[in-house]
Amino acid sequence: MTEEPSKSARKREALRLQDVGRALTQLKAQDLATFDLPPSLNLAIEEHNRIKSREGSRRQLQYIGRLMRKLDTEAIERQLQHLRGESNSARHALHIVEQWRDRLLEDPQNLTQLLREHPHVDRQKLRQLLKRVTSADSATANELPSPAQKKAARALFRFLREQLETSDTF
Repeated sequence: MTEEPSKSARKREALRLQDVGRALTQLKAQDLATFDLPPSLNLAIEEHNRIKSREGSRRQLQYIGRLMRKLDTEAIERQLQHLRGESNSARHALHIVEQWRDRLLEDPQNLTQLLREHPHVDRQKLRQLLKRVTSADSATANELPSPAQKKAARALFRFLREQLETSDTF
């Protein structure tokens, strides 16, 4: 005979599901669309985002948590972790992008190797961004990076992350 979970355990689980539901309500519409959620849960999330009242929002989160009891939330939580960059695969992907950015900034000749390994990358845009970083670098002879160089390096990183994530080679 299996024991029923205690009332406290059931309450902790309900709060955990509400927290997962809250995380879903805070996602952008395009990120939320990547989740495979039942229509009733999607409607409840949309309704939550329309509610302005604090109490109404709280009750809607409880309802979302109740809907989530029927689901296997493990896949949803893994996908949330990946979106937040908390999963191992997301961290690995981030490290690869950082390594490519550093290699390109160190020696622009590494561009050929990047384009060979990832032929789908927009070559023209990548060359423009790399040129912007190196021109900002040569413009300042002092050792501290200039704001223009920092901005260009961030733009290069964002571009690389977008392009390499679409390739799914991580």
